[in-house]
Amino acid sequence: MSALFVAGEAVARAVPVVGGVLGAGGVAVAALPARVRMRAELRRRWRSWALAAPLFLGAFLLGRAGTFALAAGLGVVAVGEYARMAGLGRGERIVLGAAAVAVPGLAWAVPGVDAVRAAGALLGAAVIVAVVSGDASGGFTRACRTLFGLVWIPVALAGLVALDADTALAVGVAVAFGDVGAWCAGTALGRRGPLSYPLSPLSPNKTWAGVAGAACATAAALAVVGAFAITLWAAVLAGAVLGDLVESMVKREAGVKDAGTWLPGFGGLLDRVDSLLVALLLVMATGVGL
Repeated sequence: MSALFVAGEAVARAVPVVGGVLGAGGVAVAALPARVRMRAELRRRWRSWALAAPLFLGAFLLGRAGTFALAAGLGVVAVGEYARMAGLGRGERIVLGAAAVAVPGLAWAVPGVDAVRAAGALLGAAVIVAVVSGDASGGFTRACRTLFGLVWIPVALAGLVALDADTALAVGVAVAFGDVGAWCAGTALGRRGPLSYPLSPLSPNKTWAGVAGAACATAAALAVVGAFAITLWAAVLAGAVLGDLVESMVKREAGVKDAGTWLPGFGGLLDRVDSLLVALLLVMATGVGL
C-alpha cells in the first residue's frame, strides 16, 4: 500500500506536466498549415505520444506490479525487433523473450539482487544456444549479439522496477522531454553554425544543437517533477544522447531505417525507447534511486 501511495504521488506531480505539454503540442500540430512538409508525420507522432503517456503513467499507479507489467511488455516487443535486426535465430529469440519477462520479474521479487550472480546468469543465457548447437562459424557472434541484447533491453527495462517510483517515473518523463527538445533544437539551430556539427557518422542528423536542446529539456522535466539532481540529470542526458546513437549503430549494421513499422510516426518500439534504455542503465550505474 505504501509503495502504491508513493507511486501515486509521483504520478500526481507528472500528470499535469505531461498533460499540459501534450495539450500544447496537440494544438500546435493541429494548427500547422498544409504546406508544412512534416505535418502528417508530426500528427502521427502526437497521436502515439497521446496513447503512450497514459499507459506509462498508469503503470506507476499500480505500484511495482504495474511497472513490472510495463517493463515486461515493452521488453517482449523490443527484443523481437532487436532479434530481427541482429539476425538471431529462434533459440536466441526464445532466450531474449524469456529474459524480457524474467529479469524485471527478478527485480520485482528479489530487490537488490547481487550483480555478480546476475551477470553470470546473463552470460550463461547468452551462450547456451550457440554452444549447444555447436556453431563453430558464427556462434561467437550470435552469443555476443544475444548478450548485448540482454543488457540493452531486459536489464535496462528492469530499472523501471528496481529504481524507486519517483526516480523511474522522472527518468521516463525526462527522456521523453529530452527527445522532443533535441528534435526542436536540432530543427531550429542544427542547420548551420557551431551547433550544426554531427555527433557521429552513425547518425549525421544528430547534432550538437540537439544535445543542447536535450540538456535544457531534461533539466526542466526533472525540475518540474521535483527530481532534479546533477548526477541524475547527467545520466539521463547521456542516455538520451547515446541511446539514439546506439540504436543507429545496430540499424546501420542491419541495413534498416527503422526497427519496425507498426508505431505511427516512429517506426518500431525500439525507435521510441532507445534513449530510455541507456538512460535507465546509466541511472542504475550511478546508484541513484536504488
